[in-house]
Amino acid sequence: MAEGENELDDSRAPLLDHLIELRRRLIWSFLALGLCFCVCLYFAEDIFAFLVQPLLRAGQGKLIYTDIFEAFFANVKVAFFSSIMLSFPIVANQIWRFVAPGLYAKEKRALRPFLVLTPVLFLSGAAMAYYMAMPLALHFLLGTSFQRNIGGVQQEALPAIGNYLSFVTKFLFGFGVAFLLPVLLMLLERAGIVTRRQLIKGRRYAIVAVFAVAAVLAPPDLLSMVLLALPLCILYEFALVMIWFTERRRAREAAAEAEG
Repeated sequence: MAEGENELDDSRAPLLDHLIELRRRLIWSFLALGLCFCVCLYFAEDIFAFLVQPLLRAGQGKLIYTDIFEAFFANVKVAFFSSIMLSFPIVANQIWRFVAPGLYAKEKRALRPFLVLTPVLFLSGAAMAYYMAMPLALHFLLGTSFQRNIGGVQQEALPAIGNYLSFVTKFLFGFGVAFLLPVLLMLLERAGIVTRRQLIKGRRYAIVAVFAVAAVLAPPDLLSMVLLALPLCILYEFALVMIWFTERRRAREAAAEAEG
């Protein structure tokens, strides 16, 4: 009985250590998020001025608010959205510091490219949404309803601040997440869920799925949907090439271990 209790105590110690380490990483992550939020709240008006540029280029120079606190909460939303983007590298680093001690050196080398690719691809998707997709969507939406006379009633588009911020955040996050397709495919292949051969055979289905995703995320016109779908198709092929390189590297490492 004493031996069983000792074994139980030995198993508790690592669990408590992991929980303490998790708490430490969460504290650092929340501190980073909080600090970034305070900085972004101070510059909220400047950030909002940057976010409304696509609206200005679409010919709309007015935003309204219909609630007393809407303008204030708009600054809070802008600060929170910006703080998530700004603190993401720090949070990702804390996650890596928590996970890395439990990985072998080979697994660490395999995961490092994903840590680099994730922010790069996400920012690329967000940049495409800001500089290409959003202006096209706003031109389409405001161009059809900016000022019209229907049945003798004058109709004019006057976007609200809250609605416009929701529009912006959905576009930026939607395109950013969509551009993480190569990372997802490479992780699935690394986990053994799919193989490169299966991805090649399923290319036609993947293209159909890409256009379906683009139809949901892109503005409601054919050109914008194609502008999102084509990069996703290219990223799918990019993932296949990267998987091919990783397969060759794993084959060389396996051969070297067999010879050793």
